[in-house]
Amino acid sequence: MQDPNALFACFSFSEKSADDTSAAAKSGQSVVMSVFRTKIAGQCRLITVTWCKNLLVHGLSIAIDGGDNHYICKVEIKPWSFWRKQGSKHFEIDSKAVEIHWDLKSSKFSGDPEPKSNYYVAIVCEEEVVLLLGDLKKEAYRKTGSRPSLIDAILVSKKEHVFGKKRFSTRAKFHERGKFHEISIECSNRNSSIGNNSSDSSDMEMAIKIDGHVGIHVKHLQWKFRGNESISINKTRVEVYWDVHDWLFSPGLRHALFIFKPSSSSTSSSSSSLSLSSEIGCSSSIEAENESGSSGFCLFLYAWKLE
Repeated sequence: MQDPNALFACFSFSEKSADDTSAAAKSGQSVVMSVFRTKIAGQCRLITVTWCKNLLVHGLSIAIDGGDNHYICKVEIKPWSFWRKQGSKHFEIDSKAVEIHWDLKSSKFSGDPEPKSNYYVAIVCEEEVVLLLGDLKKEAYRKTGSRPSLIDAILVSKKEHVFGKKRFSTRAKFHERGKFHEISIECSNRNSSIGNNSSDSSDMEMAIKIDGHVGIHVKHLQWKFRGNESISINKTRVEVYWDVHDWLFSPGLRHALFIFKPSSSSTSSSSSSLSLSSEIGCSSSIEAENESGSSGFCLFLYAWKLE
């Protein structure tokens, strides 16, 4: 019988840099990576929760920043291996006991790597649940025998890899207490309506929709393959950055990158401190800014275009 936390191919990239999620996506794996910031063992630390899905398995990986060390817990969710869907792992960070508990035996999925309901994942330190995911909160507190933390974990960023031909979609909320919004990105030939499956890329256009309403409409996409605009979502200003260069000019399986970053500033998007005048390589600086604690939530959406 294999160890329930054994490494598996779905997370072969987890011990490498976060950029290697692209390698996983190229192999046909859907990936969702969420980064939280909370207090563990007396220090503010980052927790990276990664859900992965391929043809054979769902996977969960949790990595905790321990300064010079990273502590990683991996879980396989196979349909024929029910015992692996519930368990725990224990280790120490700076001489403090840390426990990771999960119960995924009744979890419900809707095609995405991340479950939608009937599950919990809890991280416990010093008898406090410092991070709790899922909707079975009462059961999580009962099973762990721990109390809620006085400090709420903050969702710093989320990276998601999605696949499609002309339409790419996800759900996100831009504030902890806000509601989820449906985000969709649709591209088509300009001579046909948005959503048409025409393969002619000589004059493409793109629409970014929020809850079914067009927030950004880009014509002549072959000339405007990189850019940024500011949109309003429930009175919250959100800066949207895009880079679809590889969709248009690179052969084979390729992805575009979209960044959704809420902002409290009232200045126009043209004066944004993060310009895309060169490349959307600024994504690394946005991510670093978020992880340092100097910025709010940010969504990175990698849209892989299938032929």
